[in-house]
Amino acid sequence: MAKETGFSVRGVQVFPGFLDVPEQVALLAELRRVVAAAPLFSPQTRMGGKMSVRMTSAGEYGWYSDRRGYRYVTEHPLTGAPWPPIPPAALAVWRAVAGVARLPECCLVNFYQGAARMGLHQDRDEADFTMPVVSISLGDEARFRIGSVERGGKTESVWLRSGDVAVLAGPARLVHHGVDKVAEGSSTLLPRGGRINLTMRVVT
Repeated sequence: MAKETGFSVRGVQVFPGFLDVPEQVALLAELRRVVAAAPLFSPQTRMGGKMSVRMTSAGEYGWYSDRRGYRYVTEHPLTGAPWPPIPPAALAVWRAVAGVARLPECCLVNFYQGAARMGLHQDRDEADFTMPVVSISLGDEARFRIGSVERGGKTESVWLRSGDVAVLAGPARLVHHGVDKVAEGSSTLLPRGGRINLTMRVVT
């Protein structure tokens, strides 16, 4: 882990190469167990369409969306089973960079493949915005766009590569952010390509 090499983009702290290749492989193995217990699915937006990103969760809560809106739920929407535990390797990253004593209650797993993207949004379904959001990138590189707390205005972008970690905390906790491009084939970590993004949050 290489926390000392980080930099800031609009207040978001980015730590390039935080996880080396063996650490990425170990985390990926733990994620496969999560997906086996809680299969990936495509949430419905409030407008009725399907998100292009497939997702699942680990922890006490999982993030979910349908026509009723965005929220956290305690059970997988398709299986009805509780979410599996957050992978220990992901928790180790949280402990290293989050800067808070509380542990995350949700680890959202987003899988990008093909034309999947994530529009600019805020992570604001949590109860305590003093708690950070910690993001881990695995697989293909992605252009991560960062705006302001207010909607609209200028944005900046940074390419996140496999093993990079980003932290949204303090004044940057509620900035708008999203993924508007994935460089297919830029990583060999996932045998069939694609990008996995983990975001860990304190929910309550």
